[in-house]
Amino acid sequence: MIKRSFFTLTQPRLNYDLVEPDPKEPELIPVPSNLILLLNEPINSTKEALIKKGNTVEKGEKLYLYTDSTEYTISPVSGTINTIDTYSDVFGNTSTYLVIKNDQTQTNQITYDLKDNIASADEYLRTLPGAPPLKLLANDDTRIDTIVITCGDTDLLSTTNQYVASKFLDELKQGAQILKDITNVTKLCVTVPENINIQGGFDAIQVLKTSTEYPSNLPAMILKDHLDLALPPGKTPEDIGVCFISAEAAVSLGKAYKTKSAGFEKILTIIGKQGIKYRVKATIGTPIRKIFDAFNLNVSEKDRIIIGGPMKGFSTFTPHHPVQPDMDTVIIQDKKTIPELSDNPCVNCGKCLRICPVNIPVNILVRYLEADQYEEAADKYDLESCIECGLCSYVCTARIPIFQYIRLGKHELFKLRADA
Repeated sequence: MIKRSFFTLTQPRLNYDLVEPDPKEPELIPVPSNLILLLNEPINSTKEALIKKGNTVEKGEKLYLYTDSTEYTISPVSGTINTIDTYSDVFGNTSTYLVIKNDQTQTNQITYDLKDNIASADEYLRTLPGAPPLKLLANDDTRIDTIVITCGDTDLLSTTNQYVASKFLDELKQGAQILKDITNVTKLCVTVPENINIQGGFDAIQVLKTSTEYPSNLPAMILKDHLDLALPPGKTPEDIGVCFISAEAAVSLGKAYKTKSAGFEKILTIIGKQGIKYRVKATIGTPIRKIFDAFNLNVSEKDRIIIGGPMKGFSTFTPHHPVQPDMDTVIIQDKKTIPELSDNPCVNCGKCLRICPVNIPVNILVRYLEADQYEEAADKYDLESCIECGLCSYVCTARIPIFQYIRLGKHELFKLRADA
């Protein structure tokens, strides 16, 4: 819900959507005949691949590209690898995608020898729904003292994590206990939106009640408002000993340790062009076009498909984009309602300054980003302090795509420093 003053004398207030008091079960999307998996490693033509076109795979099988690979994905079905090719993200970073033809006659699933330590969890469970940050937690160079399980959704319009927390409270508690046992962290917290009544409580886990006003559920805001910690510029929460994990990831972890196997059913919020919401459960790797077809959602030329929410999401250029472990929301935006961006100069209205939750001089920062002056933007005008909430773009009178400039600026700054 968006609230504005009639005379526009106050800042706009954006409130998170809240899950219904008695939410309906998600619509189950049938497992398609072909699934697409993304593997976070580029193809190297000089190496002999372990997986090739025509190979058969089992449900639950770990798939590595090469013998020395540290990245893996897990097949959600038994079947045959039809395609192995290169995938590029919005910044041009390359990885690999696999197309697996589903053999629907095979239903057995591989089980794992899971042990009560983080290395074992990281060995088998990275790709669970919710994308638990197990690789980070297992990294000996990263010291984590606090884990925060977030039952609130970080972007607007989505209710995915609220739904999971309210429907799977027992599994959430089990997952929280497993996290505590395998990581030995000293502090475990859970965030719950203040207007959500989750029955049963969290026993010994510290509960942090978050505001329903955006962007209170973003990690940087939780650190400041509830843990009395400031996120240094250019740092992540993990750099100061705090790891955030979604409610769905914690639930998936609890289920995985109970069954000794990986789960593949991802819960998503789908929003059509008319604003109607659909809660669905789809197998990881399902092309989102299959979900659209299930609800007769038409995507026309020049419509926009957004992965994520309206503030922090990114556009995809194909309806074949697969469901991913960390995908909570998909929005179809009608071409008629897409706001036009411009190359107009900043008009110094000051709206971005007033709304920025970390007090960045956005109006000056964007001038440096437009001129590709990334080092100066970071050194003089706090580029790395931005928490990427997107509020500046939302209020911009000149319709400058500030959020996109900032994301690109951080990416280019990282590349410049890596080259140096």
